[in-house]
Amino acid sequence: MILTDIQTYLTQHSRASLTELAIHFRTDAHALRPMLKRLMRKGRIRQWKPEKCGGCTSCSPESIEFYEWVG
Repeated sequence: MILTDIQTYLTQHSRASLTELAIHFRTDAHALRPMLKRLMRKGRIRQWKPEKCGGCTSCSPESIEFYEWVG
């Protein structure tokens, strides 16, 4: 997997959670973060974290950490 694979996925899906990316690329979420940070530095994607709902603590941090394509 290379950066262009991540870019292609995000251009096709617009937004994806870290969990979705890890499942799609069959890799650990921690291994994806440095590549996603590099794409953020290049201005191609941005991180989007919705506010927590407040009551539930069962969501994993990776499932509510989203990345979206900005072009």
